[in-house]
Amino acid sequence: MAYDFSKFKGQITETQEWLSRELSGVRTGRAAPALLDNVRVDSYGARTPLSQIASVTVEDARTIRISPWDKTLNKPIEKAIGDADLGISVVVDDSGIRVIFPELTADRRTLLTKLANEKVEQSKVTLRGHRAEAIKDIDAAEKDGGMGKDEVDRLKGEVQKMVEAATQALEASGKKKQEEIAR
Repeated sequence: MAYDFSKFKGQITETQEWLSRELSGVRTGRAAPALLDNVRVDSYGARTPLSQIASVTVEDARTIRISPWDKTLNKPIEKAIGDADLGISVVVDDSGIRVIFPELTADRRTLLTKLANEKVEQSKVTLRGHRAEAIKDIDAAEKDGGMGKDEVDRLKGEVQKMVEAATQALEASGKKKQEEIAR
């Protein structure tokens, strides 16, 4: 009986996508609209993602322009960004909202690098959990009599190879983010 790796591969992909989303929320020296993806604005009685009530564009290297489709949402957007505690300043003007990213200090860079490392480590822990689950499934299949010892050892080796490859990809993403922060 062959083991189906599709669930395990899906979990690996899901973990990599999670890390990518989390790292996009870690601020670097440049303005990036992805930093505002997690901002939720109280609008019309619901907490709505910023991207669904306004256009978000990069004005220059350290400024993002937010143009709400309904000008009455300027204050709630300003409040939501302030509540998100992203370490940025917000200026409301007649054409929308400008989000200004200050220069990163050495202390802030160190803190952001540490945060990025924590996100990478969280994803590696999740990956190890998925590996344990896959190995448990393989062991259960062996107990049920569906596989021989050699087949089980081969499958466990394949699982380990996939985990090692995924771990390298996660670490590469973390290293890339660290380089962005250092710039």
